[in-house]
Amino acid sequence: MSALIGYRCPACGTERAYARAEVVYGCAACGGNLDAVFDYDAIRRGPRSRDESSLWRYLPLLPVDDPGFIGTPLRAAGWTPLYRATRLEARLGQSRIYLKDDGRNPTASFKDRASAVVVARALELGASRIVTASTGNAGAALAGMAAAAGVPATILAPATAPPAKVAQLLLFGAQVVLVDGTYDDAFDLTVEAANAFGWYCRNTGYNPFTAEGKKTAAFEIAEQLAQLNSPLDDLWPIPDVVCVSVGDGNILSGIWRGFQDLYALGWTARMPRLIGVQAEGSAACARAWSANAQIITPVTARTLADSISVDLPRDGLRAVRAVRETGGAFVVVSDDEILEAMATLGREAAVFAEPAGATAYAGLAKAVGQGLISAEASVLVMNTGNGLKDIASARRAVPEPLRIAPNLGALRDALA
Repeated sequence: MSALIGYRCPACGTERAYARAEVVYGCAACGGNLDAVFDYDAIRRGPRSRDESSLWRYLPLLPVDDPGFIGTPLRAAGWTPLYRATRLEARLGQSRIYLKDDGRNPTASFKDRASAVVVARALELGASRIVTASTGNAGAALAGMAAAAGVPATILAPATAPPAKVAQLLLFGAQVVLVDGTYDDAFDLTVEAANAFGWYCRNTGYNPFTAEGKKTAAFEIAEQLAQLNSPLDDLWPIPDVVCVSVGDGNILSGIWRGFQDLYALGWTARMPRLIGVQAEGSAACARAWSANAQIITPVTARTLADSISVDLPRDGLRAVRAVRETGGAFVVVSDDEILEAMATLGREAAVFAEPAGATAYAGLAKAVGQGLISAEASVLVMNTGNGLKDIASARRAVPEPLRIAPNLGALRDALA
């Protein structure tokens, strides 16, 4: 059985007990996003992880029971590869850089983690349908995980969503509704629809189980670094710095939650510094952090990194809090820097990242240049999505290929 015992609002401190049959979203007192509360003593009595190559290896630390569906993509989310990026180390003058490639998830993005856990929760509740707003990745993740479990899904996406992502939604059998508006418009409409039709809402941040799925990346980072570096003691190592791209803030706050769990359990000795990276055209969290503000002021988002293009970050306050409490920082990068990062990751680390995923590396390069990260620090860069999600941007990031007549002379001339 899950060790989940309740929920706590970090904004106002309101707590409520967990009830298996109760649907819970935001705080009833202030509307803030909720943190899950666990019985850590019960977790300590069991194993740290199970022998399963997915996020379900951490079932004792998750807020749901085993959903079953072994042998399906629902059981394949997570446990993505972690690489040592030695050529990037040389390029930036850093001692240790690691890349966590979540583009290798079943639907090719980090969002599979949240959707797998939300679908498991929907199964417990007996939900008739799951709905979410998405610029593409969250919707594709929900559509894929829901298809694996046979649960109907409805996705509301902005009409400007990349065609490749919309195609994923449709191929997974989801009901897709394109909204003539922004992601934020789709988000609000999704909440209304869930209330009106009795659907279970996956919306990022709004549903507390989304961050619980995303926190599993922190568990994997710690355990995979332990395997890679063969520590002599019983503590899992963690990087000094973790760089994460930020749109609505839920990935950053989820990873923070994961490291908090590990530290509270005594399985790690410290917390990493978190560096949130935002695109210049969608930097509401970075602005709030820089101004030391306690609220997030919406922006009019404009960036090629569609997955992090958000007017009002729905989990922005927790993301800003995560950065502040870990002594981290926010870094803002341009679309040109994001395109350059896509090419660099491919050429120097053999990782094909979509714009939002490459944003994290662009932020690392900028943070190093600004003196925010010491050369001795170990750094983990989180790639959140595969470049095949946005081929148009990938083509912009690289030169045009050579084109020749089919003969050796033409090839010699081109190569010369």
